[in-house]
Amino acid sequence: MPNQISKVIVLDTFESFGLVLATLTVVLVAVVFFSRRKRQRVSDNREPDWSIPVLDEQSDGSSLFHSWHPTVKVSTLCLCCFLIVSLSTLTWCLAAVGVCTLAVLLARTPWERLLRRLTAISGFLAMLIVLLPFTSATRPGDTVLLVFGMEGWPLHQRGLVLALTIVCKAVSVVLLMEPMLGTAPFFRTLRGFTGLGLPQKLLSMTALCHRYLFVFQEEILYMQRAMRVRGFTPRTNLGTMRIMGNCFGMLFIRSFERTERIYEAMLSRGYQGSFPIGPEPSKTVCDFIKAAACAIIGLLLLVLDKMMPILLP
Repeated sequence: MPNQISKVIVLDTFESFGLVLATLTVVLVAVVFFSRRKRQRVSDNREPDWSIPVLDEQSDGSSLFHSWHPTVKVSTLCLCCFLIVSLSTLTWCLAAVGVCTLAVLLARTPWERLLRRLTAISGFLAMLIVLLPFTSATRPGDTVLLVFGMEGWPLHQRGLVLALTIVCKAVSVVLLMEPMLGTAPFFRTLRGFTGLGLPQKLLSMTALCHRYLFVFQEEILYMQRAMRVRGFTPRTNLGTMRIMGNCFGMLFIRSFERTERIYEAMLSRGYQGSFPIGPEPSKTVCDFIKAAACAIIGLLLLVLDKMMPILLP
């Protein structure tokens, strides 16, 4: 192993203790933060918010993205997402995070909404940061950090950089999803995906799923209230499992019957596979200027990412 590595950093007992102490401090701060939020929620007598997020909650705003034609906007931002995930160096991935943050600011999206989205992927990203530095294969020229007492678990700098690069890519794409999906009504955004060649049946199924997720959520809440009125208290026993199984079975039957009634009602109203959304706004020169600017920024990041190792070896 030593003859394959150009640089090995060995931490003594004091440095190892400092590293462990810093890690425990970060974990302790995170635990205290979430514990305080939980106590505040309990003191306010509020239940956790299990509601389904509304994608187009901010569609009635006013910004550069709100006035952008949906078809051009969706096509351009999808191209930008592909360009961002093609980056390979941490420096330009961080630059992509900055560009996407600027896009969020221009879209005037509430930060609380973005934090909920980032929290949803935080577990997966944290797992990458923890595992990749210890599981990356050792290559010639790698820098390895050996912690006192953990010599069998060397920390690879290349693995840490790779994990941070993946995290930056994921954060950039999540940030860019909000201007793409949340700045226009959902049905108009779906129609914008037709510019990418998606079939109309798939878009109609997506629209129906999005609409009736909220209907089934109301059905579940209605059944929960009925069970609570009858004195049901969930426990970890077979009785609770039997009742919950009956509840899900009843929900499936009601959902199936409701689906049949909805489909028959749609056919009686002349449904032929697509929904009338209204006249599509015409594309303007400003829409294509925005598309060109976003594409140029994405291509510039990719070119700099690929050319910088050649220019600065």
